[in-house]
Amino acid sequence: MNLRQCVLILAVVVVASVGGGMVRAATSPLPQDQASVSQEHDYSKNKKYQQGVSEGRDDRAKNLDHSKKRQFKKDDDQKAYEAGYQQGHRGDQQK
Repeated sequence: MNLRQCVLILAVVVVASVGGGMVRAATSPLPQDQASVSQEHDYSKNKKYQQGVSEGRDDRAKNLDHSKKRQFKKDDDQKAYEAGYQQGHRGDQQK
């Protein structure tokens, strides 16, 4: 074997090991699902969360679901509203 073959084999081994590690990392399941992510945040003081709880309760009383679909510019506001709406619509007590 000459030097060129050794370098080529070494390069293939390195690429295969790095690429295999990336594939395993990309395909491994995340330890958290979407529900647990929303439970990690304390939105209770967020105005959009409180708005969501209120509208969720109103929709629950009227037997509706998302009669007023809200869209917010900030992703965090949207998540807070949705978490509040779901909690209000289910009728859960605030934490």
